[in-house]
Order: sequence, then C-alpha cells, then structure tokens
Amino acid sequence: MGISIVVTSGKGGVGKTTTTANVSTVLASLGKKVCMVDLDIGLRNLDAVMGLTNRIVYDIVDVAQHRVVVSQALVRDPRFEDKLYLLAASQFADKYVLDKESVGRIIEELKQRFDFVMIDCPAGIEYGFQNAVSIADGALVVINPEVASISDADRVVGILENMNMPITPHLIINRIRRNMVNDGTSMKIDNIVNHLGIPLLGIVVDEDKVITASNTGRTVVLDETSDAGHSYRNIAKRMLGENIPLDLSDHTKKAGFWGRVFGRK
Repeated sequence: MGISIVVTSGKGGVGKTTTTANVSTVLASLGKKVCMVDLDIGLRNLDAVMGLTNRIVYDIVDVAQHRVVVSQALVRDPRFEDKLYLLAASQFADKYVLDKESVGRIIEELKQRFDFVMIDCPAGIEYGFQNAVSIADGALVVINPEVASISDADRVVGILENMNMPITPHLIINRIRRNMVNDGTSMKIDNIVNHLGIPLLGIVVDEDKVITASNTGRTVVLDETSDAGHSYRNIAKRMLGENIPLDLSDHTKKAGFWGRVFGRK
C-alpha cells in the first residue's frame, strides 16, 4: 500500500505544481513508483510542466465518470521507465464534477499500485481543496516568504491539523532569495516555521532556471547545476528518511516522523 501526499498552500501561485513535479521526479529517480494526480480541474498545468500534454488522452474526470478505468488514463513519463506516471485534470469540466467519494476511490486504487501518490491541490480552501485533502495521508504545505502567503497557509495548517492525518503536515518554503536573507530584508525562516507550527521539510531558493525548465517541459531537478534542483532533491531524500541538513540553515533537522514513515527502501 502506497502513501498519498497532497501538495497545498491556500494561496495560488506559490509553486505547488512545480513542487509536485520536482519532488515526484526525484522520488522516481530514486527508484520509487510515483503517480502525480492533478486535481486543479479546469486549470490543469502539471502536464505542461512535465512536458506530457501531447500524451494525454483521458483524464481524472473520465475515470470518475466510469468512461475509462484508471490504467487507461495514466500517462507514463518515458524518461523514468515505469516509475513515474501522471493522471491529468480535465481542462474543460466544472470543478464540481468530482466529489470526495469518486476522488477517494481513485486515490485508493492508485495507492495499490504506487509507492507515492502526489496530489497537486487547487488554490483556495473550498471545494477542490476539500476533495484533495480529505483523501490524503499527509501534506506538503508550500509557501513563499511573504505575509499573504503565510496568512493563507496558516488557515490551511489549521484545517489539516483538525483532520488528524496519519502523517504530520510538513512545510516547504519556496522562492527564498539569498540576497534578501543575507541583507536581512527577508522574513526570517525560524519566525515563519514558529508561526505556522509545523516541521520544516525544505527550503527552495528562487532561481530563473526553474522557469526555464518549466517552459521546456523539464523539471529543474534534471539540471545538476541548479540550486533549486538541489533543494528539491534534498526534500525528496528527507521524505525517504535521509538526515540532510536544511539549506540556508546552520543546524541539522532529524528525519523525524517522515523518516520513520517513508524510510522503506
């Protein structure tokens, strides 16, 4: 039985899809079998970031409405043999076409086949968000070091904690600017973590290479020279239990609960 992880934030535009794509890519490259699920109905873009748009025939709505079975809708990423797959969102359907029961049935079936089911959550905390988080075993909360992003994430964290997920939600701080950290104009990482009250899993630096990679349908983790790619690789390795010091930090965080859960190799 695999594990379902929702990548969420509350606020749009913080990097959920990029995080889903890159973390999934690393997990697949490390030998885990991974399925990415795009639940952003009507606004799908995970397929574009992965360069898989032309391979899509069916989507999650087709599966939910029993037009096809799950295996027919899965898109395999040929760069990773049989390790990485995508279940795309519908580009045209209304978000209310899915409900918790149908999404839950699909995710449970995928967990029978994959080590990780990575769910790209729509923005906001309404219908699509509720569908995504209600069937997840754990969550990655992605934020930017900005007041609005942290405020929205605070509400999301409160909802997640009330759900008593089997795996404690963890935090990823995205688009950290080193120059602002060095000159003291960025929000302090420790203050952000203390405010949100969930463990920090990783910090991703802001880098143009992320945009370049997305525009070419490649994840930035495939670029060995990318600092952001290095950050995502460390995040995925921490999920598998490796004890890796956090970037831009002078202290080491232990693998903790994630390590105990994901340490199966």
